Amino acid sequence: MSPSRMFFLSAVLCVALFHLVLGQNCSEHCKACGGPEKDQCLQCHSGFILHDNLCVDTDECGTDLDRCPDNTYCLNTHGSYDCKGCDKACIGCMGGGAARCKKCAPGFRSSGMRCIDIDECGEEVLACPGVNVFCVNTEGSFRCQCAGGYTRTGNTCERTHTTASADKGLFDDIQEDEIEVLQQMFFGVVLCALATLAAKGDLVFTSIFMGAVAAMAGYWLSDKSDRVIDSILKGR
Repeated sequence: MSPSRMFFLSAVLCVALFHLVLGQNCSEHCKACGGPEKDQCLQCHSGFILHDNLCVDTDECGTDLDRCPDNTYCLNTHGSYDCKGCDKACIGCMGGGAARCKKCAPGFRSSGMRCIDIDECGEEVLACPGVNVFCVNTEGSFRCQCAGGYTRTGNTCERTHTTASADKGLFDDIQEDEIEVLQQMFFGVVLCALATLAAKGDLVFTSIFMGAVAAMAGYWLSDKSDRVIDSILKGR
């Protein structure tokens, strides 16, 4: 590289460094600075105003510059502003909380310097008239609720009618053939017990056992004949 070119590049770097160092004297909020030391602010960034060669924050909330919608309030920030929602107890506000309301919202009333909830359930006029119904206070409102075992129908609370299925007995789901098997098992157990007692030589139990056997045989033959006749009739 020629000496002349090296001298030119050195001069450019020196000028750039000079402006960089002097530019640090300019406030970060200044858009343009002037003066011998480049420390005098000539123009400010948006959100700041020039005052005595310095850029100071603009309080948009204290001017007509804010554009906050209804039921919000302006909160100034560094170089700008935010719109915050009012407390639910307020209609219009000058800041956060129920103590900064311009007017109390429905369901709230003024108490001292703040808006507080109205307990509609504690008012003299019943909020929830009727029987089997009670009032539940909520923030800014209330609701009417039926007592346990009652359901709201229109404006009244009526007893809830549950269509519970009938309680089934132990043998309600047993089929006819299953009942017959259970009967045979029952009689079998009875005959076994009587046979055991009769084997001891007791004449009373022997007589009962013989009678039970005869009854069982008669029942079986009668039932068998009925089934045979029924099958013949159905076969026709």
